Amino acid sequence: MIRKREGWQWQSYRVLMVVLGTTLLAGNIGGFTHQAGLLPGGFTGFSLLLQELIAKLTGVTIPYSLINIPLNSIPAYIGIKYIGKRFTLLSCLSIVLAGVLIDLIPSFSITDDLLLIAVFGGIINGTAISICLCGNATTGGTDIISIFISERFGKDGFTYVLAWNAVVLMIAGAVFGWERALYSVIFQYASTQTLHTLFRHYQRNTMYIISGKTEEIYEVIRQETNHDATLFTGIGCYEGKERKMLYSVVSSDEVRRLLPRIRQIDPKAFVNVAKSERIWGRFYQRPND
Repeated sequence: MIRKREGWQWQSYRVLMVVLGTTLLAGNIGGFTHQAGLLPGGFTGFSLLLQELIAKLTGVTIPYSLINIPLNSIPAYIGIKYIGKRFTLLSCLSIVLAGVLIDLIPSFSITDDLLLIAVFGGIINGTAISICLCGNATTGGTDIISIFISERFGKDGFTYVLAWNAVVLMIAGAVFGWERALYSVIFQYASTQTLHTLFRHYQRNTMYIISGKTEEIYEVIRQETNHDATLFTGIGCYEGKERKMLYSVVSSDEVRRLLPRIRQIDPKAFVNVAKSERIWGRFYQRPND
C-alpha cells in the first residue's frame, strides 16, 4: 500500500526538516553568500535587493525580515487556498525563521574567491531548499508559486521562476554592477541544478514496460504510487510473438522506487522511461498535508 504520512511522528519529521533546511539556508545566505554580495533566486534575492536599494537611496538599513515577510503574504494566501493549510503554516515557519536568522547571523568569510562562493553557495542553497521540500514544506516565495503551478497545471513550475530571477538580476546588474549579477547567475544555476537532482517529486515521467508479467507489475505500481496504468497488446517484430506493454505516468522519485521492484518480478522486462513535459487529465497528486 502507498505509505501513509500522518500522525505526530510525520508532523514532527516535517517540522525537523523545515528547521534544519531553513537554518542551513539562513546560515548560507546571511553569512557565506551575503558577504560576497550575491543574490539568491526568488523572493529571498528580491528582498536582499530591496534592502540594499533602500540603504543606498536613504542610508537606512531595514531588517531583512521586515521586507521578506510582508512580500510572502501573497504566496502564503495562494498556499492556504490551493495547496494546504499545514503545508503553508510550515512554509510560514520557514519564512519567519529564515528572516530572523538572516538578520542575526553575522557575515563571515571562508574564501574570497567569488566563483567558489557562487558554486558552493548555490549547492548549499539548493540542498537547504530540498530538505524543506522533503518535509512537504517550502522556504516560501516563488517555491510556493512554483508548486501551485506544478499541481494546478501539471508542469514543472520551478522553470518559471527563472523569468522572475532574470528581472531581479537585471536590476541588480544595472544598479550594483554586472560582475556581481553574473556571479549570481552561477549561484542560482548551481542551486537549481542541485534542487532538480535532490528533489524530483514534481517531475513527471512516462514508463513503458514490456513484460510477460504485466498484472504483477501493475499491482506494484498501484501499491507504490496509487497511479493507474494502461495495458497495450501488440506483436514483437523480431520474433513475431504477442507482447504486452504497460503505460503509466509517475513522478521521477517514484520511478526510482519502481525499477527495483519491476526487476524482482521480471528480470527480462524491457522498461523505457521518458520525461513528460505536460500532462492533461486526472493524475493522482499526493496531498501536501
